[in-house]
Amino acid sequence: MALSDTAVRKAKPGEKPRKLSDARGLFLLLTPNGGKYWRFKYRFAGKEKLLALGIYPDISLADARERRDEARKCLAKEIDPGALKQLHKMTRLDAAANTFEMIAREWYVKHATNWAASHGEKILSRLKRDVFPWLGGRPISEITAPEILVVLRRIEKRGALDTAHRAHQNIGQVFRYAIASGVAERNPAADLRGALPPAKETHYPTITGPNEIGQ
Repeated sequence: MALSDTAVRKAKPGEKPRKLSDARGLFLLLTPNGGKYWRFKYRFAGKEKLLALGIYPDISLADARERRDEARKCLAKEIDPGALKQLHKMTRLDAAANTFEMIAREWYVKHATNWAASHGEKILSRLKRDVFPWLGGRPISEITAPEILVVLRRIEKRGALDTAHRAHQNIGQVFRYAIASGVAERNPAADLRGALPPAKETHYPTITGPNEIGQ
């Protein structure tokens, strides 16, 4: 007989782990310490397997059934839902490891030897001050154009429009490096072309004195 919300809520642990079956491979595993774990029992390639679907009450009976049904759809397509879950987990771990700051620092190290020391220091200082505090910890593959624009607007609002343009340029360079390295698929900074007002050029009087021109 299928489980009910009341039965799940009132289920008590015993001295040994026990199972409360629902339907179509779904069951609730009760542990002696009071834990309630959703499991889906299935067969793939002739082998019996178990898929963890979450912990009650964080995952309700309805949620567990929905996850079971998604797993059954995978099986119908001859996809092992357990292997697919592991693949998604590895993808998330990779994304978490490849943060914007990590990739930006890698990009910096790769190119700094080709820059004048003062130029490289300005770029790193700009990233540390204006970009890393807001984008540094984000997986680079998940950063969007609106997120970048918020960072650039923050710089613009303090009256440093030229710095905002330079930060935009540096962010775009980091994304192009990330794409080449295979950790990002596109450059959202490119979508912001024209989003900032143009920086005003400062014109200075022409030097006419021969001695000053020589210097």
